[in-house]
Amino acid sequence: MTAIQSPQATVASHDAVARHAWRIRRFALRMGEVQGQGYVGQALGYADVLATAYCHAMQLRPAEPEWEGRDRFLLSHGHYAIALYAALIEAGIIDEAELDTYGSDDSRLPMSGMATYTPGMEISGGSLGQGLAIGVGMALGLRMKGSSAFVYNSMSDGELDEGATWEAALSAAHHKLGNLIALVDINRQQADGVSHEVLGFEPAHDKWRAFGWHVQRVDGNDLPAVIDAFDRARAVKDPVPRVILFDTLMGKGVSFLETREKNHFIRVEADEWQKAIADLDANYAKETQQ
Repeated sequence: MTAIQSPQATVASHDAVARHAWRIRRFALRMGEVQGQGYVGQALGYADVLATAYCHAMQLRPAEPEWEGRDRFLLSHGHYAIALYAALIEAGIIDEAELDTYGSDDSRLPMSGMATYTPGMEISGGSLGQGLAIGVGMALGLRMKGSSAFVYNSMSDGELDEGATWEAALSAAHHKLGNLIALVDINRQQADGVSHEVLGFEPAHDKWRAFGWHVQRVDGNDLPAVIDAFDRARAVKDPVPRVILFDTLMGKGVSFLETREKNHFIRVEADEWQKAIADLDANYAKETQQ
């Protein structure tokens, strides 16, 4: 399965992107089964965003992950690596056979994203709040080189707690970085508890707008809305950075995980991984028949 090289030349249909999202969720569950645990809830919730990025919006050459003209995707929240690996497999950048090595010694798919190991992994993330600052520098560098590439910085709502995030946001607006798009997963969970109870960040839309960004907020599991938000972000004419805030449901697509109170790090019984995959497949089948 290959990603679209030029979104201007070819646009993936809604049904095609929905299939990509289902497969990304499936790959994440299979990797979770390898280790028996992991940040699978985030992968399930964020799959629609990743499918749209890698299989609709971004300019990529799967066989050349370091192609100079590519759009850059920065995984600031490095613990989402399992989600990104699933997207990289679906995009054809990583071979599907490698998912069986997830989290193992000498694997190119470590549990936290590391650029030195994985094709298509642009930065080593995990120290939350740093990705957007790296994105600012990268976007500046690409503009200086006359590149038309976009830089996407993917981050979590927990990173809105970090002062470095807002310094970077201010800098991006100051430098009029119209080639920088921030993607924020608002799933309302982080390691220390409910995100807004750890540190209130709402109204997020108004705060980003006050910092000089073009802002959209959409349901991150409403695929047509997600696709439209990506298209709108790329099409903004003003030289300003853009941010899309995605409200997502952790565990999306697997009924018994959607209803869990805590999904930040998932552990289930050994026999439940196959049950999760079966439930995901059944729910996808129902959606495609409607």
